[in-house]
Amino acid sequence: MTRRFLLAATIASGGTLFAGGATVSGQTMPTPVPAAEVFSKASLGRAIAPPTPEAGRTSANIANAPKDDGEWRMPSKNYASTRYSAMTEITAANIAQLKPTFTFPLEVAKGQEAAPIVANGVMYVVTAFPNIVYAFDLKGAKPKLKWSYIPDVKPAAQGVACCDVVNRGGTFSNGRYIFNTLDGQTIALNAATGKVAWKTQLGNVNTGETMTMAPLVAQGRVYVGNSGGEMGVRGWMIALDEKTGKQVWKAFGTGPDKDVLIGPSFKPFYASDRGKDLGVSTWPTDAWKIGGATGWGWFTFDPELNQLYGGTGNPGPWNAEQRPGDNKWTSGIFARNPATGAAKWYYGLSPHDQHDYDGVNEQILLDMPFGGKMRKVLVRPDRNGYLYVIDRITGQVLSADAFGPINSSKGVDLKTGRLVVNPDKETKPGKTVTNICPTASGAKDWNPSSFSPRTGLLYIPHENLCMDWKSMQVNYISGTPYVGAELHMKPGPGGYRGQLSAWDPVRRKPAWTIQEKFPIWSATVTTASDIVFYGTMEGWFKGVDARTGKELWRFKTDSGIVSQPISYRGPDGHQYIAVLSGVGGWAGAVVSGPVDPRDGTAALGMVNAMSDLPKHTKAGGTLYVFSLPR
Repeated sequence: MTRRFLLAATIASGGTLFAGGATVSGQTMPTPVPAAEVFSKASLGRAIAPPTPEAGRTSANIANAPKDDGEWRMPSKNYASTRYSAMTEITAANIAQLKPTFTFPLEVAKGQEAAPIVANGVMYVVTAFPNIVYAFDLKGAKPKLKWSYIPDVKPAAQGVACCDVVNRGGTFSNGRYIFNTLDGQTIALNAATGKVAWKTQLGNVNTGETMTMAPLVAQGRVYVGNSGGEMGVRGWMIALDEKTGKQVWKAFGTGPDKDVLIGPSFKPFYASDRGKDLGVSTWPTDAWKIGGATGWGWFTFDPELNQLYGGTGNPGPWNAEQRPGDNKWTSGIFARNPATGAAKWYYGLSPHDQHDYDGVNEQILLDMPFGGKMRKVLVRPDRNGYLYVIDRITGQVLSADAFGPINSSKGVDLKTGRLVVNPDKETKPGKTVTNICPTASGAKDWNPSSFSPRTGLLYIPHENLCMDWKSMQVNYISGTPYVGAELHMKPGPGGYRGQLSAWDPVRRKPAWTIQEKFPIWSATVTTASDIVFYGTMEGWFKGVDARTGKELWRFKTDSGIVSQPISYRGPDGHQYIAVLSGVGGWAGAVVSGPVDPRDGTAALGMVNAMSDLPKHTKAGGTLYVFSLPR
């Protein structure tokens, strides 16, 4: 057991692998959840909504579609968060010739979740702890290391990180590369030299606070959030001045309205989110102070509406009996004024979250037909298992459809906006609730989807895991785990653990799906030549047809892939694909961390579902760049 994965301090020891499980690669695996215990496809939580006339359009378009200059300056590619590349050189006809033209060892064998960043002929990569930054000059026959930077990061941060010591990437803006460190620093480097322009300490590792998310830069401000919900950390979102690193505003995820920056401009669509100081009154006395709602996921900026969107994480502790009420403003989405942080609307994806369904996933901004007219929407494949289409002006949920097996809830009530929790899967102290789907890591975790305006499809990398859950009393001690639950995760219906779904948000159904042996923990990237790239946890990097799902190409990397692939135009005018290998994160902890694969409770129960992963890959960390032969 290891403190890094929040074990003995709050989770009872002695968990065992499920008896009677199937045998995979010489290891006993938990028995998959029977399909009979999961709602049928027809009742997988589909929200009831009127048919959607197409208003002369059959698919969605990228909102404020930016011109693609071939670079990749932020992890999401653009403010619409599409992860779509207009490059067309690599096609279905020639992808079989795709080969690695450059590799570089990162010297860090942990979960590599970042997206490489490309700007002005230079590629930037930040590693997992200790958050080394490499800059590669892409000019010439082979990339060359231009500079590297090793920040002064507190080693203690490793011991309070929830789910591996990961980093989800940096961003390039105005001649600087800006990133976060695990111990809560935001650092801006001169992109030409690697020298520090400024650095700002924001988190406090002594209270269990870390930072793993990728910053977003817009309008001269850097937007960042914290991690640590499993440590009783109070969540926040902060804006820093891009030039100086000084704090512009700070919005907490819980507490009184003045702390959350809720004022006269706050106009939530649903009545349950209206009222004074709900971030206090929907909690037991003072519980909001250690209640989570961290901002460790993705932020999105809408330049047309001048709105900033950001999700909030799970409430703490996981034992929901200790925090009766809606626990606002956890597991939801805020729309804010980017200049002041003032809240404009909020939508609660999982009120009184009982299953760790953090609301931190990506927001993809589209314009699409709904109800007979074009709507400006925010599309969110959430951890609770629903693909939400939300009016991004008002926060109204237009539709919410299951994109994987769900039995923890029965749908979304579109009149109230509330998730309809299944009483049979509610968690209670001292009681083990079996076969809850999706699992705590969600139907999809943090790893973002991509969208193609050519196909009108959203390419969702996700998982098929369920869990058994037992809540227990837990006391808060600053800087130590604050969970109060014991979990055993296992494969979902069908026995496979991962899936790539091509989802049509207008027709509200998948166009095709691909099943994978392990959860898909990498992001996807889609190109204008109708190819989707993604990685698997056993180390296969794949290219598939964006219209049919047919596999076109695969390459085996030295370790599993849990990162964000990109497509870019090199200084020579040719298309390149880049990705980091290096298995880890929550699902890969059994490989990257000091975790005993025989302990089913390890890594918050994830090891029970992933104990065979070490048979298929090893720890590592390598940058791969692929191209066609010249």
